[in-house]
Amino acid sequence: MPISIKNIVDSLQQKIVIYSKMIKFSHTIFALPFALSAVVMAWQNHDVVILDLIWILLAMVGARSAAMGFNRIVDADIDAKNPRTLIREIPSGVLTKKDAALFVFGSSALFIFSAAMLGKLCFILSFPVLFFLLFYSVTKRFTKYCHIYLGFAISLAPLGAWIAITGYISFSVILLTLALMTYIAGFDILYACQDIDFDREHKLFSMPAKLGAKKSMIISSLLHLMTFIFLTALYFTFKMNPIFIIFLVAIGFFLVAEHRIVTPNNLEKIDIAFFNINSLISILLFAGVIANAITS
Repeated sequence: MPISIKNIVDSLQQKIVIYSKMIKFSHTIFALPFALSAVVMAWQNHDVVILDLIWILLAMVGARSAAMGFNRIVDADIDAKNPRTLIREIPSGVLTKKDAALFVFGSSALFIFSAAMLGKLCFILSFPVLFFLLFYSVTKRFTKYCHIYLGFAISLAPLGAWIAITGYISFSVILLTLALMTYIAGFDILYACQDIDFDREHKLFSMPAKLGAKKSMIISSLLHLMTFIFLTALYFTFKMNPIFIIFLVAIGFFLVAEHRIVTPNNLEKIDIAFFNINSLISILLFAGVIANAITS
């Protein structure tokens, strides 16, 4: 039976959807606005060509896809035992570990190639960055600070974007990087509260499993307070337009709201806090940086 173009297209679309679900592509919205914010900030004093932006976006997609795909492989056996993650693509049989491994290899190649297109320095740095991203997947086996490590690994995104445009590191982009690190670590701790009993039963390290939900949520709150402080410091060090304060206040409001709707005794709205509110915070930051660039 001849294979039609329609069948090929339908099969390709189906695979794209499956792999997108595996790596939770929609969650890219957490870190991507921070990386794009770094690009806009760099653009105010450096030339940014559209091709650079394209390679930065492809590098972001490749790096995150490789990291998430690797995480799904490493956690496949654990996910198969957890009722919350049992429906994920590998445990449910939609994808095999070999499928995921090929995906990780291709995504890693995309990241390294895109970095090479951004310059020799980015190419050299792509290897340790990829290692840091992949290594996160094993941290839950030996340290309760795995959430902090995740924040650190993801926070390399704006730093990498800045270096791709400028070729150096500035104090302002370090503040943006620290803001992303504490932001990611804070809400990852909240998200991990869903699996306290499971993590304890299977001897997995997570802050909620080791310290309990109450103490972990206090630490999460402190991390998000640090996020707000770093973003406030960014306003002063980068000499931003006062219009940024409007977005900064909104970010502060939603950070507080996130910790008001999720409590140790009530995790029902964890998905709202994790995806909706955090997505909005990232977008507000990017909008504020854009507004600053336009009005400066």
